Amino acid sequence: MLSARNITKSFNTDGNVVPVLKEVSVDVGQGEFVSIVGRSGSGKSTLMNVLSTLVRPDDGELHYHEDNLSALSDKKLNKLRQSDFSVIFQFHHLLPYLTVLENTLLPFMQSMKPVHKSSVEKAHECLARVGLADKADRLPGNLSGGEQQRVAIARALVKSSKVLFADEPTGSLDKETGGQIMELLSELHGEGLSVVMVTHDPVYAKRAQRIIHIEDGVIV
Repeated sequence: MLSARNITKSFNTDGNVVPVLKEVSVDVGQGEFVSIVGRSGSGKSTLMNVLSTLVRPDDGELHYHEDNLSALSDKKLNKLRQSDFSVIFQFHHLLPYLTVLENTLLPFMQSMKPVHKSSVEKAHECLARVGLADKADRLPGNLSGGEQQRVAIARALVKSSKVLFADEPTGSLDKETGGQIMELLSELHGEGLSVVMVTHDPVYAKRAQRIIHIEDGVIV
C-alpha cells in the first residue's frame, strides 16, 4: 500500500549538512501494524515524517497505491493527508481555547463554512470510541495527559483515514496510561486501520506485526 524506495534526507544544521536517512527502502502493507524503533537521532521520526508526507525526501520515491507521491504538488499532498492519512504525536497538539469536541472537529475547520451535522455526529462517535463521550464540552486543560492523547486519536479517526501514523504516542504518559493507548491502537488495527508507529519502548514495539529497526539512518 505504501512503498518507499531509496529515500535520502539531510538537514542543514548551523551550516553543516547532516544526513539523516541514507537510501532507505521500506513497504507498509494494507491493514498492517508496523513499529519503527531506534535510538534517539537514528532517523526513525524523520522516516515516519517522510512516509506520512509531512517531510519531502531529498531523493528517492514514495508510492501510495498507484500514485507516486514524490511527484505530487503540495496542494495534492495536503488533499491526500486530509482524506487518507492521520498523524498523532507525543504532545497531542490540542488547541487550549477549543473544547474537546471542537479539537476533534479541527480537520473539518478548513474554511469559514459551518461544520456539517454529520461530521459533528461522527466526532461524537469517535469521542465515545476513545472513552470521552462525557467530556466533549471540556477544555483540554481540564483533562489528564492520557485523555488529551485520546482526543488526538479521536481527531485522527474522525476523517476515516486509511493510515494512522503515531510518533511516540505514549512517550509523555505513565506506564498504565501508555498501555491503555496501546490497547486502543491495537483495537483500531484489529478493525482494519493501518498503523505506523515510532516508539522507543521495546514492549510497545512488540505489539506491532513487524518491527523496523533503524540505526544511523539505515534500516538494520
